[in-house]
Amino acid sequence: MRTTGDQQLVKRLNRSVLLRLLRLQPGQSRAQLAQESGLTKSTVSLLVRELIDENWLTESDAVNSTGAGRPSTPLQIDGRTRALVGVEVAVDVLRVACVSLAGKILWSAEEPMQGQQPDEVCRQIAGLVARAHELLLSWRLQLTGLGVGLPGAFDETTGKVHFAANLGWWNVDFMPLFTHALKQVNLPPMPVYVQNEADTAALSEYEFVEGHISDSVIFVTCDVGVGAGIVLNDRLFTGQYGGAGEIGHGILQIDGPLCSCGRHGCAETFFGGRALEKLADPLSGGKYLGVVLANLWTTFDPSVLIVGGPSCAKYPGLIAKAEETLKAYATSARMPAPPVRPARYGLLASAVGAAALVLHRQLRPLQASKGYASNPLSVASAPNP
Repeated sequence: MRTTGDQQLVKRLNRSVLLRLLRLQPGQSRAQLAQESGLTKSTVSLLVRELIDENWLTESDAVNSTGAGRPSTPLQIDGRTRALVGVEVAVDVLRVACVSLAGKILWSAEEPMQGQQPDEVCRQIAGLVARAHELLLSWRLQLTGLGVGLPGAFDETTGKVHFAANLGWWNVDFMPLFTHALKQVNLPPMPVYVQNEADTAALSEYEFVEGHISDSVIFVTCDVGVGAGIVLNDRLFTGQYGGAGEIGHGILQIDGPLCSCGRHGCAETFFGGRALEKLADPLSGGKYLGVVLANLWTTFDPSVLIVGGPSCAKYPGLIAKAEETLKAYATSARMPAPPVRPARYGLLASAVGAAALVLHRQLRPLQASKGYASNPLSVASAPNP
């Protein structure tokens, strides 16, 4: 029995390798995939046939011909039959997005949060997901999985939210509540993954990027709360209990303004959404954002810093002010600062990234197997790639 289990894991790993190779470079043939992956041609042919039958891959109508030898058929991710759903839980709104495997937004919606108690939020999310699922069915699309981004520290190993200060949540046993809510709206079994909303935002830029994929991406979200999603060496850096990247609660000033978390002088009190509204010149908050970007740069040395969220939409000059501050520090240190750019998906970054979380976990079986979502109680019973 153990041998069978090991063989199944090896098969999943090999399938995920092929899918990731084709996401990086669409149009490769079976022979090219065998060369790039190190797998035998017969193994690649067998796995490709399975992935085509399960609507993960499709063959191109074009044929590659390199002179002598048999022409090859280009392969690519099939974006026509499978879809992902992602939900962002913000402080006062919920956002949902249906996304193709290639990162194309098929449908999205936003609605005010009807209540902030955990069970109320879970019920509202489930209703939105049920609505999204009905749309996908009407379009004859298969729902591959669901991701959720929460504004707090979520522990994947236990399914608990340790704290989400702006929602007033501490040590919330989230996954059982959420699983129950999904069952109440009669959703079919599917893989379900949950993570911090800044982490999911980072995945929207990492998993759905066009062209070269950087191995180190940091996404800073600016809303009522402030957070950072960190991708290092192809992995989300979440910390021991899911609290990595809670930069909004890093101390910028000893004995500074009181924060929602109970501490004084947190970054959130200087450029969080509520703090910006109180400033005569909200763009002055960009200086503090720039300080935090500089700290992230010197700590992680990322290839790119991405900034997004409602505050950036409300105050368009905020990012430019932060970048100006960052570059001033870089000039003083005589070092080149990493590029800073706005979110590609705008306000939908965290919701799209929650959908990307499904893909991120499913294409990395060893990582996904360690999370709470691998437990059947979290509705993770649909086939994985």
